[in-house]
Amino acid sequence: MITQMKKYTFLVFHRDYDRLLEQLRALGVVHITLKSEGMADDEALQAALTRQAELQRILRQGAPDQLLQERQAVADRIAATRAEAEQVAVWGEFLAERIAQLKQAGYTLRFFECPAKAFDPEWGIKVNEKDGKAYFVVVENSENSEHSDYSDFSELPAPEKSEKQWLQEVEHLNGLLVAADARIEAWQKSRIPELQAELDDLRRQIDWKRVNLSTDTLAEGSLKLLEGFCPIDQTQALNAMLDSEQVYYEATDPVKEDATPIQLRNNWFVRLFEPLTGMYGWPNYNEFDPTPILGPFFLLFFALCIGDAGYGLALTLVGYLIHKGKLKIEMFDGLGGIIMALGVGSTVIGYLMGGFFGIDIFRAEWVPAWLKAPMFNNLGVDGKIGEYDVMMVLAILIGVVHLILAMTIKAISYTRRDGFKATVSTWGWLLLIVGGLSTLILGMLFSLPTEVVKWTLIGIGAVSALGIFVFNTPGRNPLINIGAGLWDTYGMTTGLLGDVLSYIRLYALGLAGGMLGAAFNQLGTQVLGENPNVGTWIGFILIVTFGHVLNLLMACLGAFVHPLRLSFVEYFKNAGYEGSGKLYQPFKS
Repeated sequence: MITQMKKYTFLVFHRDYDRLLEQLRALGVVHITLKSEGMADDEALQAALTRQAELQRILRQGAPDQLLQERQAVADRIAATRAEAEQVAVWGEFLAERIAQLKQAGYTLRFFECPAKAFDPEWGIKVNEKDGKAYFVVVENSENSEHSDYSDFSELPAPEKSEKQWLQEVEHLNGLLVAADARIEAWQKSRIPELQAELDDLRRQIDWKRVNLSTDTLAEGSLKLLEGFCPIDQTQALNAMLDSEQVYYEATDPVKEDATPIQLRNNWFVRLFEPLTGMYGWPNYNEFDPTPILGPFFLLFFALCIGDAGYGLALTLVGYLIHKGKLKIEMFDGLGGIIMALGVGSTVIGYLMGGFFGIDIFRAEWVPAWLKAPMFNNLGVDGKIGEYDVMMVLAILIGVVHLILAMTIKAISYTRRDGFKATVSTWGWLLLIVGGLSTLILGMLFSLPTEVVKWTLIGIGAVSALGIFVFNTPGRNPLINIGAGLWDTYGMTTGLLGDVLSYIRLYALGLAGGMLGAAFNQLGTQVLGENPNVGTWIGFILIVTFGHVLNLLMACLGAFVHPLRLSFVEYFKNAGYEGSGKLYQPFKS
């Protein structure tokens, strides 16, 4: 949910202005309304922002550019030297000095490679044979400098050093790399606390400067006017401070035109999913916080895409280890809680879908009947509802519920913001869809008379049509309203059908993951054979482990991207969510 805010306007004598800012910063509850005018032209502010970006970059990369470049240069030399060692390894051990002495005596060594089967011992000395290629050396002088047979093959450059000599140079360079790392570590111990303190002080200066530039000057500079926002549960402390300092202020409710910041206040479970909301954009102050709906549905969608209880248990374990700091993965830092939640949800939904590391436990004879009773396959006949797979039907039903919820939230949100008259069309569509579906479902469940269902649908359709085609924009020409209603009908029917069908991807991803997991199990079983031994057991374990790890990684990628798309596109579009708000960031020390 979004915390209610109060808008404050402060009017203070210029001599008391700095003291007021100090007290506001010490209290730390007021989000100051910043203005863009004058920010780009203030040289001091721009210089501070430049220095701030530089400090952030240095602290993020852990060292200044010069030390990092020196280390990278040594690392590059090590990689190049290792490559040289690998290239000359085929020639064995030799002395470069002896090659130079032979050249002075009129003998030239030429180095060749050719297919091993094509090598002729009369050409020269075969030094090595590797990967189907023969490596040979030809000794030439003025009498045999040309030879058409071997000169057609690839001639390699004469090695400057032997593999042993190159590796000795690698050892020397490794010492330089250790020294470079030691210099970086020494720099970090001595300078990082200092630079962090400078950055913190610089941030305070930037905040102070921005607030000053956002202050209006009145009465020829004698008065200062400042605006800001405070959460309603913090206003008592703010008012007490302002009253004690005899500061003139006004506290009002924000209006639609105000750039009111938002502060989310959710329980521990919903807070896990707030980063997903932030990926799209924070809600405006007049919108609903989508996180309480986005979170549970994203969890459900993710679990349906994974579709395997064994993978869910693995994710839960990984999330727990990350949360406890026992597993360090930089990109998942701080996300252990949400990974655990997704893992638990995948375990439950995977069990209901009957999957466990690629095994269809619903059809497994060794699984007791009571354990199979809650599974989704029991909803249909042989896993089907009519001619369709039960999971496909469930995915579509979940999509319908998700979209109806989105349209309901849109109708309520728009009504609260613009009034009922401006949202008659939205309510008309909601009545038509929800009322029509509810009537049909109730008619089938309770065997209502056909006439009752028919006339109920006609009544719902008539009332909805008035809202959609006649009263969609009050005060406008009825003919224009009808034309707008027809266009809205075209967009709604085509768009809504496509949105509903998009939820089939939940079924498809879960099915694909289960089939791929089963394929790895089958492949491992084939390797194990009917008479397993130590070797076949090792092969079985390697294939099954590698296969399921790979399948889990691919499933997690799909289970993240596609549910996110269903939330950001299908749901947010039908909910009318804008997501252009900004977070509450109080002016504080």
